[in-house]
Amino acid sequence: MIHGSTSVTSLKSSPTRAHQSPVIATARQEEQQPVVGRGMAPLSSSGVLRRLRAQATPRLLTVLLAVVVGVAPRSASAITRRDFPEGFVFGAGSSAFQVEGAAAEDGRAPSIWDTFTHEGYSYDGSTADVSADQYHHYKEDVKLMHAMGLDAYRFSIAWPRLIPDGRGEINAKGLEYYNNLVDELILHGIQPHATIYHFDLPQVLQDEYGGLLSPRFIEDYTAFAEVCFKHFGDRVKHWVTLNEPNIEPIGSYDQGSQPPRRCSYPFGKNCTGGDSSTEPYIAAHHLLLAHASAVSLYRNKYQPIQGGQIGITLLGWWHEPATNTSEDAAAASRMNDFHIGWSVHASVGVRGLPAGDAEQGGRPAAASFRGGVGESARVLRLRRLQPLPHPTGPIVRGGGGIEGLLRRCGRSESTPGHHGGPRRVSSMGAGEAAGAPEGELRQPSRRHP
Repeated sequence: MIHGSTSVTSLKSSPTRAHQSPVIATARQEEQQPVVGRGMAPLSSSGVLRRLRAQATPRLLTVLLAVVVGVAPRSASAITRRDFPEGFVFGAGSSAFQVEGAAAEDGRAPSIWDTFTHEGYSYDGSTADVSADQYHHYKEDVKLMHAMGLDAYRFSIAWPRLIPDGRGEINAKGLEYYNNLVDELILHGIQPHATIYHFDLPQVLQDEYGGLLSPRFIEDYTAFAEVCFKHFGDRVKHWVTLNEPNIEPIGSYDQGSQPPRRCSYPFGKNCTGGDSSTEPYIAAHHLLLAHASAVSLYRNKYQPIQGGQIGITLLGWWHEPATNTSEDAAAASRMNDFHIGWSVHASVGVRGLPAGDAEQGGRPAAASFRGGVGESARVLRLRRLQPLPHPTGPIVRGGGGIEGLLRRCGRSESTPGHHGGPRRVSSMGAGEAAGAPEGELRQPSRRHP
């Protein structure tokens, strides 16, 4: 289920991601740099914005459009808006940590990503202390967006800037900045699309109760979301509750490649502690319940007055069979269930699921598969999946739908007779999670810039 009929497609491009497939496929298409590896990809966009401020040309729009729509048989200069459906919305996307900078200014407190980068864990040693410095140059950036012809801009609201202590007092300077940014976008005829949470959990909440591993996160996140609805919802009509809750648990609690660097061997190395068998599912569970809580709050209290839309953004890490064999087809199906299905089912309210899924609390159908190498390797991950409330429960019913789907494609292969059993893709992958037959699972490179 995808709400709305417009589309947001980012025209942002990063040289470090040139090998990846273009992002396509939703009623609101957005190219966002997913964070799944050794460091935070959004840092790479800072140089792009600086160069654009110095030298912006109209041709940039058409060049990047060629990337979005694929290799066209005609020249990129021939592509116009008339080649897209009426109502198609062109836009760009970013995250606060990606572009704002001013990390220690005007009352902003550290996020877990500030701690992570300052401890030297980003792949190139960079931090976001300055980044693209949008905090000081938002007016210039909005003018660039307008000059490029963008219809929308998706940005995120930094929790540690707006509520530095994670809960309680609102930072007046942070409130002023986001009000000014929203006003500037509207002044230039650009739709503001706001993401409430984009991985930048206040460090103070991580220290206090373990962040996403505690159900206390749900309450604090909901309070943060309400501040956003209350102060910006009169002008922001497009809300994203969470960015990629199907990805953050993998990097943060399975591989340990993102903050807070929790994992267990052999699925992650050199972590500060953790259990890759259980913690990714606990974190994802709390994220989904936080999403449902924010959607319920918005729909019941703010939507009737403000009239906006709300949903979630997932990374649609799509897998297709490497061959026409039934084994490969099953492997691809399980990968899609475990990378996308669990979050999608919860996000759309788990109504209309195949028979049996409701009894699993909205988990993917593949999660009920028992036996095989997965069982002997790690006592089938089904036992780690956190059941959602019953589908008739108010917190799950009508979970808000999908506001954005960020898509990459890959192939999944399960070759019978492979001597080593299934090759692990991630702790939420298909092989071990669903007890795949002996074989190999293959997916595209997840190299992180």
